[in-house]
Amino acid sequence: MLADLQRYVTVTQASERFRGIPFPGTFMLDRQARVTARFFEDYYWERNTVSNVLRRVGGSGSPVEAVRASTAHLAVIAYASDQSVSLGTRFSLAADVTPNRGMHVYAPGATGYRVVNLTVDPVANVRMTPIRYGPSEMYYFKPLNERVPVYQKAFTLVLDVIPEATPEARKALAGTKELAFTGTVEYQACDDKVCYNPTSLPLSWRVALRESVSK
Repeated sequence: MLADLQRYVTVTQASERFRGIPFPGTFMLDRQARVTARFFEDYYWERNTVSNVLRRVGGSGSPVEAVRASTAHLAVIAYASDQSVSLGTRFSLAADVTPNRGMHVYAPGATGYRVVNLTVDPVANVRMTPIRYGPSEMYYFKPLNERVPVYQKAFTLVLDVIPEATPEARKALAGTKELAFTGTVEYQACDDKVCYNPTSLPLSWRVALRESVSK
């Protein structure tokens, strides 16, 4: 459909010559040239950043500019995968969470407990994917003879963010130099004896928005 071509493939006049245009994709290979991961985009204008791809295949580490916060139960480092992006760039917002010694928070699959969650407030003309969780471990609580999935060691909560590259988004974001995001990590921490009150820890991320190379 010409309408789909106009929205997702070109910001100029839609034309039949765009039909069948290849969309971007990335293959990750190991030293034996075997494909270990692949990433494909739904729209021509969208691209994964190198930092985002590396994070999704197991890379870690935060840039110098990161927000640090802590409570009596845990510490959090919030950062973006990239310091600057352009429209159509798929990058990540991450929160590295480290429970204090003897503490744990609840992972997806725990029933009857508040699961740790990362919430990022909506931003106009910016699309966000569901949160991704790192692997958890089973915790045995002897007094109740129950096993529940928890995080007792450092883990990361992450979601992907895509500033839209549609003509409408380009117009709305024209002249914008920075994308600012706010959110919270919500959790309930427990130790071997006490479950503490649910807590919300505010976080923020800032990413420079650069002009797209292509028009």
